[in-house]
Amino acid sequence: MRVISGTRRGLSLKAVPGSDTRPTTDKVKESIFNIIGPYFEGGLAVDLFAGSGGLGIESISRGIDRCIFIEKNPRAIPIIYENLKKCNLEEYAEVYKADATRAIKSLEKRKVQIDLLFLDPPYEKVGYYELIDQFIDKNLLTKNAIILCEHEKGVDLKDKYGSFIVTKKETYGSTIISIYQQEEGERYD
Repeated sequence: MRVISGTRRGLSLKAVPGSDTRPTTDKVKESIFNIIGPYFEGGLAVDLFAGSGGLGIESISRGIDRCIFIEKNPRAIPIIYENLKKCNLEEYAEVYKADATRAIKSLEKRKVQIDLLFLDPPYEKVGYYELIDQFIDKNLLTKNAIILCEHEKGVDLKDKYGSFIVTKKETYGSTIISIYQQEEGERYD
């Protein structure tokens, strides 16, 4: 696992040991950012099921101003910190050990405005994709926000969450990437 592009290109990232997390492969990560970026002019990203932090770190390397990493696995938190330190990105990141529902409540209290939301829960936890509705209902997403869901082949996500519609769906082996954007926002399709 490594940073694919941007200011930290080529730096290797450590994975969380064990099978509790499933890191996004470099090939899939490269494809994701070729679709949604490949580079950003600032903004806030949230990596909701951060694992080792690879997607959030990649987004910072490509120009996102700040990323909030949320992960409840206690073994993953030190790995995220280690990867951020290795990439010298600590000042651009916030890391929280929390479950997703609690994290959304905290983000709402802070009135954050998210430009890029990564939603990559454990594959067997299909219900977590419904959290998208909470981000929308709590007005946590900017008008031009991108929601990126990574899910297992055979899991069909909705075509629409609130005013966010699926604008792109790509399959990479057993992984599907679904990208959602507002019907009236800027689009990357």
